[in-house]
Amino acid sequence: MNRSIQAVLFDLGDTLMYSPNPWPSVHELAGRTLSASLCAHVIEVDNATFYMEFRQRLDRYYADRDRNLVETTTLAVLEELLDDLGQSDVPYETLRRSLDTFYGVTQQNWMIEDDATTVLMALQQAGMHLGLVSNAGDERDVLKLVENFGIGRYFDFVLTSAGCGYRKPHPHIFGVALAQWGYMPDEIAMVGDRLDADIGGARPLGIYSIWIRRRAKKLGPIKIPPDAIVDSLWEVPALVLNHEKPG
Repeated sequence: MNRSIQAVLFDLGDTLMYSPNPWPSVHELAGRTLSASLCAHVIEVDNATFYMEFRQRLDRYYADRDRNLVETTTLAVLEELLDDLGQSDVPYETLRRSLDTFYGVTQQNWMIEDDATTVLMALQQAGMHLGLVSNAGDERDVLKLVENFGIGRYFDFVLTSAGCGYRKPHPHIFGVALAQWGYMPDEIAMVGDRLDADIGGARPLGIYSIWIRRRAKKLGPIKIPPDAIVDSLWEVPALVLNHEKPG
């Protein structure tokens, strides 16, 4: 039997990895670490308040990008805040190093799912092409997580919203992903935890959508139902390897 699905797109957060600890305290520590790094580079910020100001800017940025699906970057948010505080023309290298310390803290609160590596390996060995598509404000953070987890070898590409400028479910980011392979949409599956972003973006394009719900946060009624629902990644290979197009 010839399988119809030739490639699988995976989301990252809450699909291939999860966060074991609540985020508020992690974000506070990350913000304080960022502030300390800036001060170490002789950038004058108030250590006692800067992390809160940065958090407020990030929250506004997150709200804006969820509304318009346009992704700038957290680096741009940091640069804009420093400019408003009278610290303009901070060298890119300083901004980047300081932001890396921020993500160095948050990266410690991500753990790879127990079934992720085995499932990715099984799909690759079965001849499937794999791609990673992640909504993220910093591409370098995503690449570092992929490196830390040792899963980069399984993906033909890693695509982030920070890298392409648009967030799932915007069709542009899916179009960029599909262009990597040249397959038709109905030859591709999308696995993700977000009904709005992953399923809501993939299914209207004709991509076979698989909702993994073990860590999913259901947001209101299901507007666009997935083609399939799984509770673990273990269920994915059988779905995609045995999937046939409707007659």
